[in-house]
Amino acid sequence: MNPLVRRAAALGLACSVLTGVTVVSGAQAFAEAGPGTTTAFPPLNPAALEAAIQTRPGDGAAGAVVRVAEPGRLWTGSTVDSQTGRKIPENAHFHAGSISKVFETTVILQLAAEGRLDLDQTVQHYLPGLLPDTFAPVTVRELVDYTSGLPDVDEGKPADGVDDTIADRYSYRTFDEVIQDTLRPADRPWPGPHFDPGTKQEYNSLAFRIGGKLIEQITGDSFRDEITGRILDPLHLDQTSVPEDDPEMPRPYLHGYMTDSQGDAVDVSEQGGTPSNMISTTADLDHFITALLQGRLLPAAQQNELFAVPKDTEGKPVPFVGGTSCDKVACFGAGLMSTPLPNGTVLWGKTGHDDGYANGMFATRDLSIRAVYSISNLSPDFSAPSPLSNRLLSAVLNPSAPQGH
Repeated sequence: MNPLVRRAAALGLACSVLTGVTVVSGAQAFAEAGPGTTTAFPPLNPAALEAAIQTRPGDGAAGAVVRVAEPGRLWTGSTVDSQTGRKIPENAHFHAGSISKVFETTVILQLAAEGRLDLDQTVQHYLPGLLPDTFAPVTVRELVDYTSGLPDVDEGKPADGVDDTIADRYSYRTFDEVIQDTLRPADRPWPGPHFDPGTKQEYNSLAFRIGGKLIEQITGDSFRDEITGRILDPLHLDQTSVPEDDPEMPRPYLHGYMTDSQGDAVDVSEQGGTPSNMISTTADLDHFITALLQGRLLPAAQQNELFAVPKDTEGKPVPFVGGTSCDKVACFGAGLMSTPLPNGTVLWGKTGHDDGYANGMFATRDLSIRAVYSISNLSPDFSAPSPLSNRLLSAVLNPSAPQGH
């Protein structure tokens, strides 16, 4: 597979529901778009998509739910849960993982548009004393475009074994607890910055825990209330929630599993996390990415921040370090990641992982292709590309090709 396709598949896709489009499943017929509709992608092929998402030995997956769409065409599908033997409902809920970073970034950009927050002002200004004195000033923009240089969550802490992770899955930490446990740990040296803010890009979750605290500081409301009032309620995303410390899953849901040291799949669907954890469905993430890319949530200036990949003094993207997500060159704007495809188009969106779940939400800026998926992920390795998502993207880009094993 082309390395760009492989990278895109590892990261995911996104889709939208368009007014007047008939939703169909499996190999049913598509509702065709009206005359004059154009797309850079081949027509969706239900049979190819259905074949692509079926879990296979080696996938490290127990099942999946998927939505893929082009203008006027929408396909939805799901697999059987390999652990229960039951078909997974296409409206199943799942833990969205780091897709919540896009919701958080949207709220921060809304606050900037309202004049309540300055993207060029520092964390030290808004939250004095939060960062140790060893850290240079970090701007709000640098929090959300992954150029903060901050250490990542729990950096330096010995990795938990899979059995410990499973046993501890109900644990819940506030933003303050995550920040302090990371920056001022009691049982190990305090971590320092990775690089001068703004000079490089590196994937980072601590910056978004600080961003969540910043939202609460600026507004006086909880993260959940701000996400709900600003995004979920206006867009009628009534299947999406910010559960905070409530581990119960809304029904129906995709069961998330982790494989323990004995090789058994343990259901970890109910779990704790942090105040920014979110639960959603493919349809709701559909509507969200569509509204966001259509400019319905942000004014033009803040909308542009989503796609503003940070540049150096020569106008070139800064280096990407500390991982393989962007192939050594910055590819994130504010919250969103860009992924070029072989046909010259670019996907924008986000992946998300929680224990037992691997998700993707991506779309082109003109919404000529959109897809959302959630995979019940048996592997604890969040960095490994998903064979299932690889096949899904291949089925979208080249639906006539055989879907390899």
